[in-house]
Amino acid sequence: MTRGNQRELARERNMKKQQAAQKKNKEDGLTHEQRKQRDADIMRQKQQKKEQDQATKAKS
Repeated sequence: MTRGNQRELARERNMKKQQAAQKKNKEDGLTHEQRKQRDADIMRQKQQKKEQDQATKAKS
């Protein structure tokens, strides 16, 4: 065996990364529809802010 314990270490790191990602994704406790609505609201706010910034630059 030429690889030593690299394969085992890589598996352990990958498992930790996957567990962290799972925990992060399930943390909000929202259904798919609620998450979709929340994200849409955030995007609308960003779009409005961008339009306001553009309007203020155009007036300057």
